[in-house]
Amino acid sequence: MTSIVIADDHAFLRAGLEQVLGSLGFAIAASVGDGDAALAAVAEKDPDLVIVDLRMPGRNGVAVLAALRGRGDMRPVLMLAAEIDDASLVAAIRLGVNGIVLKDSDASALRQAIDTVMAGDRAISMAMMERAFMLASQPSPANPLDALSERDRRIVEGVAAGLRNREIAENLAISEGSVKVYLHRIFDRLNVGNRTELALLVRGGEGGR
Repeated sequence: MTSIVIADDHAFLRAGLEQVLGSLGFAIAASVGDGDAALAAVAEKDPDLVIVDLRMPGRNGVAVLAALRGRGDMRPVLMLAAEIDDASLVAAIRLGVNGIVLKDSDASALRQAIDTVMAGDRAISMAMMERAFMLASQPSPANPLDALSERDRRIVEGVAAGLRNREIAENLAISEGSVKVYLHRIFDRLNVGNRTELALLVRGGEGGR
């Protein structure tokens, strides 16, 4: 029986997914609500398949995939998405995602995607693959930070300088809560999972200038 780790930050949707997968004959090794917990569950439970939501606070689905591939873990990863933006699509495919399933798909489509990836093939629609190929063939900015707004860049620079949220907020004359909201959005947009990864991205981008 195929064992699966599920990661989705919406408890209601996660419970529904557990029920659907159970009815299809799959074993739920773990069901968690964020990316860090997903990585811990994979390390502990050693599942056959990981199903991860694209949009999660903190470490999102692409960041989970990057962490797994970065440590040499090539087990199948199936990504769920209500919708998928261009950057996330290209990043996921480049990282070797095995399947992408839209959340409005029915149970039979999910079952087919799981069977496909467990057989060693990719469960990604032709339309998505063509879209990713077109995007990947276009020239991209030398530095991903160049696409950020001025305020976002100043927040990122503060993080890279080692400033705390309170200090960044004081520098920008905004609330500490606003800095947290901006940071979550920046993490998601740049496909990074935490402040350390963001700081490394900044330093790498500066080195390429």
